[in-house]
Amino acid sequence: MKNRFLLTTCLVMSSLLAFTTAQAKELKLAYDADPVTLDIHEQLSGGVLQLAHMSFDPLIRWTKELAFEPRLATSYERLNPTTVRFKLRKGVKFHSGNTMTATDFKWTFNRLKESPDFKGIFANFTELNIIDDHTIDLVTSGPYPLVLHTATYIFPLDSEFYSGTDANGNDKGAIVKNGASFASTNLSGTGPFKVTSREQGVKVVFDRFEDYWDKSSPGNVSRIVFTPIKDEQTRVAALLSGGVDFIAPVSPNDFGQIRSSSNAELITMPGTRIITFQLNQERRSEFRDQRVRMAMVHAVNNEAIVQKIMKGFATTAAQFSPEGYLGYNPALKPRYDLKLAKQLMKDAGYEDGFSITMMAPNNRYVNDDKIAQAVAAMLSKINIKVDLQTMPKAQYWPAFDDRAADVMMIGWHSDTEDSANFYEFLAMTPDQSTGMGVYNSGNYSSDYVDTMTVKANAETDSKKRAKMLQDIEAKIFQDAGFIPLHWQNLAWAARKGVNVEPIVNALNFPYLGDLVID
Repeated sequence: MKNRFLLTTCLVMSSLLAFTTAQAKELKLAYDADPVTLDIHEQLSGGVLQLAHMSFDPLIRWTKELAFEPRLATSYERLNPTTVRFKLRKGVKFHSGNTMTATDFKWTFNRLKESPDFKGIFANFTELNIIDDHTIDLVTSGPYPLVLHTATYIFPLDSEFYSGTDANGNDKGAIVKNGASFASTNLSGTGPFKVTSREQGVKVVFDRFEDYWDKSSPGNVSRIVFTPIKDEQTRVAALLSGGVDFIAPVSPNDFGQIRSSSNAELITMPGTRIITFQLNQERRSEFRDQRVRMAMVHAVNNEAIVQKIMKGFATTAAQFSPEGYLGYNPALKPRYDLKLAKQLMKDAGYEDGFSITMMAPNNRYVNDDKIAQAVAAMLSKINIKVDLQTMPKAQYWPAFDDRAADVMMIGWHSDTEDSANFYEFLAMTPDQSTGMGVYNSGNYSSDYVDTMTVKANAETDSKKRAKMLQDIEAKIFQDAGFIPLHWQNLAWAARKGVNVEPIVNALNFPYLGDLVID
């Protein structure tokens, strides 16, 4: 009887194993570039945040409908105007095998407060208090309306794994910008996929984490082979030939080819990422003259860029905030006017123009290099001669950090789905101690913008806050603080049977752990 029971058990287990193996799928993924680092606190960028959602889990995350969904937090409640309590999920394992506790959140919070890129997001947070192993309190300096928004950026790191020193005696937890630190080359998260091999710029292999906590996830992908393919047409060709299963981004130039294929599907969505150029007022004295900046804004025909280069797959912009955000100011309109641009250059004493340098990535945003070439040509019409250099984003971001050109391209999606995030990172006076303005390569500075952004972040009345944010947009508009181009829409493509539509979102962080392949 005992042997029969054991035999039956073995047969059942064998059947289950065979079923699981049959259901497990490999995803061949191709983005325009791979993450430049495995340290999710080293760089605040879309590529690194996509990695975070593959190999880590946040306290809470956004749903497709932009509501909040508990992840490593099972629940949360506001205790008072400055404190929100989170109950943590029990039994969660890191890839190293260590068990997640509140200590990991405390360690992570302290690291976020030190990160040059992330400290600005957490500027309003004073502390994270441990109540017990599975309860934490997030405390702000005053009433703050964006606690839950910010909690979507708390992905706990494995504090034990990242503590101590490496073979060279260096701190394993050190954040090293654009350097080969322990954290930038090793990873232990709680997420659905662990990194099993990585050759920067060539291939990253992710294997399903066997102890992943979310057993309710419908995902059946056991391995992801991530190959960066910079060239847009090459990515599409790889998809249509069956070489890869899922690609992003997709240029509007390739929509027709994908839609006409019987083997692939195109998924599109309105986007909120603003694409801009910043004018470095420290490098160039000409840019300190508001008339020159205004002339450059008026010389750029961003509607033509949307229609001709983006094929209409973008929304022409005059401000940071897209429609639907609290700070969106309907009075601010695109202002291409070449005649006025020439007059402004003459009034400023630069009728004969001058020469500048410009840098842009060539594989970060949709048609980024083509957009840069178009803007350079438009500026030439007001006698501004542009020496343009484009490069892969792995080389571009270190150059951006160094402010290596007079004019630099940057796109920005609000990390908190709120207008203030644009100002905090792109418009406030750069301040290394607070992290404000860390991506303001133009060194634009306005006391009004600095002061009002801080005040808006302490205002909990949404109507009052909307007016404050809209006034900030108006001030930046009047100052010509940057050259706005458009809000970039989103597009992905996949082989039929790779059901990506349910797992993509407006934030462009596909939840690949939940992906189902037929």
